[in-house]
Amino acid sequence: MLKYQQVADEIEKYIEDHGLQQGDKLPVLESLMARFEVSKSTITKSLDLLERKGAIFQVRGSGIFVRRHKRKGYISLLSNKGFKRDLEEYQLSSEIIQLEARKPTEEAALNLNMEFDEDVYYVKRVRYINGQPLCLEESFYNKSIVPYLNAEIVQDSIFDYIKDALGLKVGFSDLYLHIGKLTEEEARYLQLEKGDPKLYVETIFHLTNGKPFDFSKVSYNYEQSQFFLQG
Repeated sequence: MLKYQQVADEIEKYIEDHGLQQGDKLPVLESLMARFEVSKSTITKSLDLLERKGAIFQVRGSGIFVRRHKRKGYISLLSNKGFKRDLEEYQLSSEIIQLEARKPTEEAALNLNMEFDEDVYYVKRVRYINGQPLCLEESFYNKSIVPYLNAEIVQDSIFDYIKDALGLKVGFSDLYLHIGKLTEEEARYLQLEKGDPKLYVETIFHLTNGKPFDFSKVSYNYEQSQFFLQG
């Protein structure tokens, strides 16, 4: 990860840690340079990146302002932190269907850039919001990067464990969206009818060094899911 990208992440964390909302003003350019101990060109690149992402907007002669406005109950499609933080005001829980160490499928090996004889953790679970099924999730974690998972971790937040316990830094993700109809199995877990609509999302998560560590496939319950996207 380049320095300006790292600083952009730190500015986003500053916005989050200080609870800044739409229209709140960030410190001036010189203060940001001093805070993050970088040059003007680095800060400028960081701010340009955040502006393209929709996190801030800059007004010549007036300053730098927070653009992101959090709407209650919406999941960010561009978040690399899992959706627990987006739904922190709600009761989230998980039901583990399957958790095991095994060899990757051909699809998982391809997306994780792994060999077929390497190991992954396979996680299949239903995520609930306020007791209602939100999504059915299947994930493959490269075991050489995420060496240990257990039921306690999987029932809570795997991403919090990866960042806090393992000290890994999530960098970026590739996201693929499909609109389809629920299979019989998906409908059963989501308490819907076979053939009901679904948003199906495949995501490949990478560390800051570019190494893919998680390939996930998620089918969302259309009655419980709301999303936002800022560009």
